[in-house]
Order: sequence, then C-alpha cells, then structure tokens
Amino acid sequence: MRVVSLVPSLTESVAATAPEVLVGATDWCSHPADLAVTRVRGTKNPDLEAVKALRPDVVLANAEENRPPDIALLRAAGIRVWMTDIRTVDDAFPQLRAMLVDGCGLPSPAWLDEAERAWAAVEPLSPPRRAVIPIWRRPWMVVGRDTFTGDVLRRLGVENLYAEHPDRYPKIPVEELNAARPDLVVLPDEPYAFTAEDGPEAFPGVPFALVGGRHLTWYGPSLAEAPGVLRRELENGMP
Repeated sequence: MRVVSLVPSLTESVAATAPEVLVGATDWCSHPADLAVTRVRGTKNPDLEAVKALRPDVVLANAEENRPPDIALLRAAGIRVWMTDIRTVDDAFPQLRAMLVDGCGLPSPAWLDEAERAWAAVEPLSPPRRAVIPIWRRPWMVVGRDTFTGDVLRRLGVENLYAEHPDRYPKIPVEELNAARPDLVVLPDEPYAFTAEDGPEAFPGVPFALVGGRHLTWYGPSLAEAPGVLRRELENGMP
C-alpha cells in the first residue's frame, strides 16, 4: 500500500498506525517530527504532478482542508481519493476507522480506541463558559457554526457565542466580539499563532486561554490526550 496524505491530522493518523505505507504528505504535516516522506506542497495548493509521480494506491483528503478542483483532477487521473468530512467528535471515530481500515487496508489502531474512551469520559467545565474563539486577526475571524473545533469546546463546557452564525468562519470586528460579552476568549496557536499579548490587547478585562491548535482542531492520535490537555489549558485561562 502506498498512501499520500493531503491533511496533517490524517498524516499523523496513518503514521501512528503504519508509518511504512506513507510515501507523501504536505509541507504542513508536522507530526510525527521525524516523518521522512516526499513533500507535495500545501493542503490548498498540492503539487498534483508530484502526487501522481508517487503512484499512490490512495490519497487521503478532507472536505474542509482540500479544494474540490484538486480532488477532481486527481480522480480524473485515475487516482483513488478517500475523502473525510469531520465536523464533530462523534464524526471522527467512525470516519478515521473507515479511512484506516477500508481506505488503507490497515488494522484498527489502539490509539483510536483510547481516544474514544477519553471522550466518553470527558468532564465539562462547570458552570459552562460563553466564549469567542478567534482563528485569525487582521481581519478578525472566529469559529462559527458546524465545526469540529466548536464541538470539541462544547463537549468541554465552552459555549461558542457564534455557533449559530450563518458562516462557519465569520469575519467579526473585534469591537463586536467584545460587545458579545464573552466569559472567555479561547486563543489557539494555529492557524494564527496567538500569544499571551493578544488577549489583553484585543479583549481587555476578559479572561483568555491559550490552547494548542493540534489538540483543538486535529482529528487523529491527539484526540486521546486532547480532553485532559484542553481542560487544563482552559482552566489556566480562567480566574
């Protein structure tokens, strides 16, 4: 089996299960740190000729991360593409298992069972917190409706104030974000690398939590430790 992955979290999922089958990954595939495969540029601009040259049995992709025209061109070239569309924690487990077992011909890994158990036992914050979750600034963008990130935080007792917004990642002026009167601002370190200076500067007087983007947004082996890690990070940001 020869696998090319166009999504960092899916790359890590395969690498944690059977690293020998991976032959290609994006420049953004940072886990594991010692991953030694051919790089095929980014999720939004993959080098399709490089992908084809690797002669993959399957290319792993995601409906949010990868562009439909790229997927169509790969399929037109006769390459099998396995698509995922993961928008909740409950989506992640069956889709990852199907991708690994049916898509890649691998056994279901122990880390996936461990992740499922971890999320079944999660204890949400009490009382719940009302939060905004920025993902970018200049312009400010936040997590909106129907996202994996929003569902992760919901399970941890964090209510996304923009969960009902028509857009999945709306652009909201920072003045409006503050006017929503959040109890908490959740600042991940990716895709924008928020720091401790961003909270007080943009949201004066509002508690903020710095969280790891991999635990907040990736669906893969990090799911096993994400509930505990994120809860600690959220608690560290609250008075």
